[in-house]
Amino acid sequence: MDRLVIQGGIPLRGRVTVSGAKNAALPCIAAALLGSKPVTLRHLPAVSDIRTMIRVLQALGCEAAVEKDEPGYELTATLDAAGVGSGSLRAPYDLVKTMRASILVLGPLLARYGKASVSLPGGCAIGARPVNLHLEALERMGAVIQIDKGYVEAHVPAGRLKAIDHTFEKVSVGATENILMAACLAQGTTTLRNAAQEPEIGDLAAMLTEMGARIEGIDSPTLVIHGVDALGGCDHGVIPDRIEAGTFLCAVAAACGDVLLERVVPGQIRSIIDLLERCGCVFTEREGQDGLNLRIQRECGQKLRAKDVATAPYPGFPTDLQAQVMAVMTQASGISVIRETIFENRFQHAMELERLGANLRIDGGTAIIAGPSALTGCTVMATDLRASATLVIAGLVAEGETTVDRIYHLDRGYAGLERKLQGLGARIERVGGGKV
Repeated sequence: MDRLVIQGGIPLRGRVTVSGAKNAALPCIAAALLGSKPVTLRHLPAVSDIRTMIRVLQALGCEAAVEKDEPGYELTATLDAAGVGSGSLRAPYDLVKTMRASILVLGPLLARYGKASVSLPGGCAIGARPVNLHLEALERMGAVIQIDKGYVEAHVPAGRLKAIDHTFEKVSVGATENILMAACLAQGTTTLRNAAQEPEIGDLAAMLTEMGARIEGIDSPTLVIHGVDALGGCDHGVIPDRIEAGTFLCAVAAACGDVLLERVVPGQIRSIIDLLERCGCVFTEREGQDGLNLRIQRECGQKLRAKDVATAPYPGFPTDLQAQVMAVMTQASGISVIRETIFENRFQHAMELERLGANLRIDGGTAIIAGPSALTGCTVMATDLRASATLVIAGLVAEGETTVDRIYHLDRGYAGLERKLQGLGARIERVGGGKV
């Protein structure tokens, strides 16, 4: 099993290109099941979750042609669902056990083919993420659903889903995406209230619109979808990954340096920019060849100011950057309080940060960090995707050598992170045969 070995204490300098957003790419891949013509998706990050999702579609009968770009960070996939429907329409456990987003094929399969068998998904162990919000809405649309031996077994007796006026009990990105896709081919006009507003949902809606869907209220908490009889194909470029961008910003804030992020949407990461700016980092936005660029500067020796953070649904502070910010706050002067309001088990990285020398305490859903702490390298273990990125950031700061084990978590969501950091001057390398 691979691990990362990091020599800390080196400022980050240079430029780095942000890859396509994993959390936007996954629902876009699922949406290809709705198309009667091939769908081409560009800027897919070359990470294991994307490859797994493509294999899920192939298991359902979808043809897939995948090409990797020259640096090896992104993929282009052409997906043709013409052959889907002739088989069992079953998404097997062996494929979906490692990835939560696999449940996103349920809505498209029911909408277009009227039946589906999808294994209950896996993913990071960061807390309860029940699929009941997905299933309740689909049942209201006319699906008959039962859980049998770990599979969601569903069919539509009427042959076609019907439109609903539905208010989600709580804001859910996955449920919003799943029902949005299902509603595109449902009979009538569907209204989804209390819908999640993450940019990844807006990107999915943009792709569906390119395929011929009729959607109103994009980027708002109320989506109105006018069902159509069929969707076609499209050629769609996935938006940049705001979480990868935020991770690089946190790395520079913690380790110091001067880095230009290329292909980024500052408006989508405003909450992390504002936070790090209040901590003392300097930001500059400018036009680039492939969209906006964002420069972050933190002079070495400059003190960071401790600030409080509370996670919240978009446009609030993203839970997927909470762990990375904790690493930053270990280097800030004063006491910072981080409140996790989305997932109840997302402080698993805290114990590993303590091993490196962080001074912090966990009280339920609140973390209290006293800084700055002099971190010292040691061997630490990644427990989930974002925690692994946090330990890499801490390793960039720590004196001496840090080894991060179980980086298969990291590979689920970051394409070539260590190579991108090497391009910024970091002394980091991947070594095979890490301990379990």
